[in-house]
Amino acid sequence: MHSFSIFFTIFDIKHHLMKKVTTPFLFIFITSVSLAQTYHLFPRMETKKLDEQTVILPEQTKGKYTLLGLAYSKEAELELVTWYQPVYETFIFKDKGGAFEVESYDVHLYFVPMFTGINQAAHAKTVKEMKQNVDKTLWPYIVLFKGDLKIYKEQLGLDHKEHPYFFVLNKAGEVVYKTYGKYSDQKMEEIEKLVGSN
Repeated sequence: MHSFSIFFTIFDIKHHLMKKVTTPFLFIFITSVSLAQTYHLFPRMETKKLDEQTVILPEQTKGKYTLLGLAYSKEAELELVTWYQPVYETFIFKDKGGAFEVESYDVHLYFVPMFTGINQAAHAKTVKEMKQNVDKTLWPYIVLFKGDLKIYKEQLGLDHKEHPYFFVLNKAGEVVYKTYGKYSDQKMEEIEKLVGSN
């Protein structure tokens, strides 16, 4: 079974709806752990949500900052899982259970399982499994890509197959932040600082 479907089988969205946990800043920003900042247009990527709606990146996300998590191997998908909860809670979720409502950011958020090469054969089966197992609350934030990886490897530098990549696009659809690997509090600080200042 595709690792994304395994993750969503055990992912409980109710955890997000109980209480937003605010992690204190544990790091003093000294130097960026992200890769070198770039300012080039994110290459056109046609994706589909689980409800079959087409989302074309970055054409349909311009006007807002966009957070993108990409993975094109099972190993990368397992690491991408570590981004889901903190990114969702920080940028999308609104906590209405406390004395004060915590506002979310006005951004687009998409996690992108990429089916390329021989993995394209598993696309239809995985989509079916995800529809059965994924809480519909999460459907708007998952888009699937099926196609050739070459242009994205070349233009985005996706050199580490075993790791996921996380991008921030500005309102023009340009890449302004790039990192890879598992989630960390320091990476989140950098992303929040970037998005919150614009």
